[in-house]
Amino acid sequence: MGLIVKSNIRKTVKELDKENAISSVADEVGNALERKVEELLRNGIERAKANKRKTLQGRDL
Repeated sequence: MGLIVKSNIRKTVKELDKENAISSVADEVGNALERKVEELLRNGIERAKANKRKTLQGRDL
C-alpha cells in the first residue's frame, strides 16, 4: 500500500523518545506499522459500513 515512509518513522521515534534511548529503527518496523495501519483502516471501514455511512471518520478508528 505504501502509507508508511521510513524517514518519517525515524523522525517520529526520535521526537517521541525523550530519553534518547532508541538510537536506530529496524527496517521491519515499517512493515509491521504498515500492517497495523491497514488493520486499523479495515476495522474502521467495517464500523462505518455498520453505521450505514459512506464516510470514514476518525471515530471509526
